[in-house]
Amino acid sequence: MAHIDRMSSEALIPEQVSRQIIQDTVTGSIALSLGQRMPDMVTKQLKMPVMTGSVTADFVNGDTGLKPTSAMSWDKVYITAEELAVIVPIPEALLDDTTYDIFGEVRPRIVEAFAAAIDQAVFHGTGKPDSWPDGLVPGAIGAGKSRAVSGDLYQDINGEGGVVSMVEESGISVNTYVGALQLRARLRGAVDTSGQPIFRMAYSNGAAGNMVYELNGTRVTFPENGSLDGTKALLLAGNFNYMRYAIRQDVTYKILDQATITNAEGRVILNLAQQDCVALRAVMRLGWALPKPVNIIAGNDYFPFAVLTP
Repeated sequence: MAHIDRMSSEALIPEQVSRQIIQDTVTGSIALSLGQRMPDMVTKQLKMPVMTGSVTADFVNGDTGLKPTSAMSWDKVYITAEELAVIVPIPEALLDDTTYDIFGEVRPRIVEAFAAAIDQAVFHGTGKPDSWPDGLVPGAIGAGKSRAVSGDLYQDINGEGGVVSMVEESGISVNTYVGALQLRARLRGAVDTSGQPIFRMAYSNGAAGNMVYELNGTRVTFPENGSLDGTKALLLAGNFNYMRYAIRQDVTYKILDQATITNAEGRVILNLAQQDCVALRAVMRLGWALPKPVNIIAGNDYFPFAVLTP
């Protein structure tokens, strides 16, 4: 039977296109959310006075004994603002042909990329500027504050000689745990002496909810931007009150249409005006430091973080 079917009239049927591009959740910086923010910087460097010597007192022997004297001392630690930036070129023809707000889609990705770069630099020193510290994980390993995971995960973390005690032995309490995603399976599989799971499902009104990943009553933060490399550190435990950062310039954007983009050797890779392109340039300036004021137990020789390594 001759009739007009769907195949022959497909060109006349309008397509329904979703107006929303499905994206992963834009994640912020874990390191900055946990650290202590200092007042915004007005110059490239922020100087912080740090107490390096504290007052001591002793008992006086007898009625005519000599009262002791004491003093204090300070040193300075600098936070140096360094630039984090990216340029995203886009052909003008593409902007003309699409009905999406391309720049609007790019901006959250830039913020996410900035957050990942900051976290990788703070945790591992990856891609860090020369003026920034080495990173919390290599710093802890260099200070001898690391323990390789064994068959008893709970003791590796909480037991004597575990990563928590490595921080506590310097007179510092652990208030934060950052774990690699690879650690979650190990936590789920950890059992006590009777074979019962240490980490259980959370229940609400009799219904099972999410798995609660907590250590000593503190939730474990798992970066989902890959910033904590599980091949180097499964768990970072420490006190983030010692991690200080400051922002010199928040993320700013600029549309470029006449610039010439070159590589490190000076070779032109894109001429925006000649090749009918525009580019979105994003810049941010910030810095961080790890000042260590004198500690009544460990003096100045301590590191406020410890690492559980694979």
